[in-house]
Amino acid sequence: MRFFIIMKQIALLSDSHGKLDTIAIKHLNNVDEIWHAGDLGGLEVLDQIERIGTVRAVYGNIDDHRVRAALPEIQIFEIERVKVVITHIGGYPGKYYKGIGPLLSKEQVNLFISGHSHILKVMPDNSKNLLHMNPGAVGKYGFHKVRTLLKFDIDKGEIKNLRVIELGPRGRL
Repeated sequence: MRFFIIMKQIALLSDSHGKLDTIAIKHLNNVDEIWHAGDLGGLEVLDQIERIGTVRAVYGNIDDHRVRAALPEIQIFEIERVKVVITHIGGYPGKYYKGIGPLLSKEQVNLFISGHSHILKVMPDNSKNLLHMNPGAVGKYGFHKVRTLLKFDIDKGEIKNLRVIELGPRGRL
């Protein structure tokens, strides 16, 4: 008898602003998918993470025309029975960016991911029955003090084993 593990391991990052260091890259290895919530800062970052594994990414407000041509503004997909929306500027429960709240309701999303604020935040939206994640910022530019990313598992419709990964202070890469 064979047993197959269907669970997906995810690394979630945002706001790399053109550079990923070896500390961050170490945390992207050995996951099933890498999700980037915008402000890659250049196609070089996209190429770098695509060499590691499967990537789902969106462009952000600092990304140039080349990144915008390669990536969508919004990703909507289902993985392991979890409906996901990723965008860069999306807000958070109670303060969604224009048009995001209705989109989340229409799509019946389970997991809403955004970046932009450089503020790590994980919170439920009980009115929409979803979980919101913002992984903070993995890059060295911005007002954040500590560079962060998130790792978690998706298994049979559930988000499990959420971990906050602190990568060190901003400005040191």
